[in-house]
Amino acid sequence: MNAALHDFLFQVYPYVCFTVFVVGSLIRFDQNQYSWKSDSSQMLRSGLLRWGSNLFHFGVLFLFFGHMVGLFTPHSVYGIFMSASTKQLLAVSAGGVAGAMCFAGLTMLLYRRLFDPRIRHTSHATDIAVLVVLWVQLVVGLVTLPYSLQHTDGSVMLILADWAQRIVTLRPVDASALAGLPWPFLFHIVFGMTIFLLFPFSRLVHVWSGFGAVAYLFRSPQIVRARRLNVPAGQNLPGQPSAVPPTEVARALDNPRATR
Repeated sequence: MNAALHDFLFQVYPYVCFTVFVVGSLIRFDQNQYSWKSDSSQMLRSGLLRWGSNLFHFGVLFLFFGHMVGLFTPHSVYGIFMSASTKQLLAVSAGGVAGAMCFAGLTMLLYRRLFDPRIRHTSHATDIAVLVVLWVQLVVGLVTLPYSLQHTDGSVMLILADWAQRIVTLRPVDASALAGLPWPFLFHIVFGMTIFLLFPFSRLVHVWSGFGAVAYLFRSPQIVRARRLNVPAGQNLPGQPSAVPPTEVARALDNPRATR
């Protein structure tokens, strides 16, 4: 890879993607909230969706938070009770299981989008493109597992973690430290950042709603008021005398012309 391109991808490109990710999401929420949805196709066909969606979401959430913990936890924190090689072996094992689940679920979702006529006809091009991008990213991530097992000392993991931590803490980044890594790692990093770049312009924005739904558990109690004011409690329930309109009113409602 060209040195200038390598420096751009691993020193500048991360900040471009993060800026577009945050600013683009805010603009879309402010300007086009009606598009802030996942466009579920469950009503059209729910066969593969149940298994595919559950496997994919469980796997991708585990992988996402696993990457966050693995990359952004300083070695001085987990080094107290775990060596770098042990952490890498744990990451490969757990990530491999979650990755296999995610791969199976995502393949099901992509298959029904491509080969189910009803779903294909109602799908936007971006819906299919997002699934393809995620599928390619997941496959490359699984390809990195054998390479990780070739460096059981945890050296590759430490290099990647140091780069990621320097990016998020705005410290100087030495992109040349990544130059010697196998190509699947570099491709996986760049493609992962590209997903954040595409995030505000696709259905992926509904991920924000998923995280925001956690606040629903801690919301203030809702105050529900009766439509009839000054009515004793229990007297305005369906079937109660106070809830049944007088005979004259009921006739007027059933036959409006008779009241003219």
